[in-house]
Amino acid sequence: MTPTDTPSLARLDRRSALKWIAAAAASAALFDPRMFGAEPTLPNTTARGYGSDPDLLKTYKPGELWPLTFTAAQRATAAALCDTILPADDKGPAASTVKVQDFIDEWISAPYPGYSDDKQIVLEGLAWLNAESQKRFQNDYVNLVARQKNMICDDICHLPNAKPEFRKAAQFFRRFRDLASGGYYTTPEGMKDIGYVGNVTLEKFEGPPPEVLKKLGLA
Repeated sequence: MTPTDTPSLARLDRRSALKWIAAAAASAALFDPRMFGAEPTLPNTTARGYGSDPDLLKTYKPGELWPLTFTAAQRATAAALCDTILPADDKGPAASTVKVQDFIDEWISAPYPGYSDDKQIVLEGLAWLNAESQKRFQNDYVNLVARQKNMICDDICHLPNAKPEFRKAAQFFRRFRDLASGGYYTTPEGMKDIGYVGNVTLEKFEGPPPEVLKKLGLA
């Protein structure tokens, strides 16, 4: 069984992925606010139109709306790196299990202004990751054991401390980690991991604490 055939890498449907990107872009400060039609920080008077925004009530097939970017090999490498950054533990599943690699694929494929920058960073970074894996261990990153993957990531996981030869790779890792984390922690599993409850029905509403009401002069 190849990495791209494993059950955890079954592709996420497009509508779910697009709704996920919209939610992540709206909730995470690290993301570009220009996503899904928001106004850019600086107006781009020379950019050509990219068409209408997706209809989030419609089901899109892979490649419809806009083409996805990852090849099967790139997607498998992205999934492996996601799991190095966000492995399964007693609080939640691994990132690939909730399809974070598909979130990143949708993100870098979106035609909105600025997202081509992330596309270039991610694709070049994944290529470097496999080249470095071959150089050190004569195998692609997806086939390395956890210890070997960690050895490579240890050299690029903190940009200020990265050696000169690893600085570009460290810039890639920083951006990829931001995207992977932003995607993961906007899933129900990720929110549960950090203890975020959100809007839930209460069996009984007790009202504001008495000390709060007293401070406001309402008690």
